[in-house]
Amino acid sequence: MMLYPAMNKLTDQVPNRYLLVNVVARRARQIAQEAEDNGEKTTVKPVTLAIREVAEGKISQTAREAAEEDIQE
Repeated sequence: MMLYPAMNKLTDQVPNRYLLVNVVARRARQIAQEAEDNGEKTTVKPVTLAIREVAEGKISQTAREAAEEDIQE
């Protein structure tokens, strides 16, 4: 089974797998909330969209830092 995007591409953006899970989860919740607030129906799952954003480098350093804070709490 092939994963897309490849895990090594994701870990290039977020080097720690545990942090990667937290970054993706946080962004997926944001995507889902934005869609709900706007009354939009998403055809692609929010987690898939979040993973694609990480792979494309669209996740900012502040998003990573916020996820790190969640881990420390």
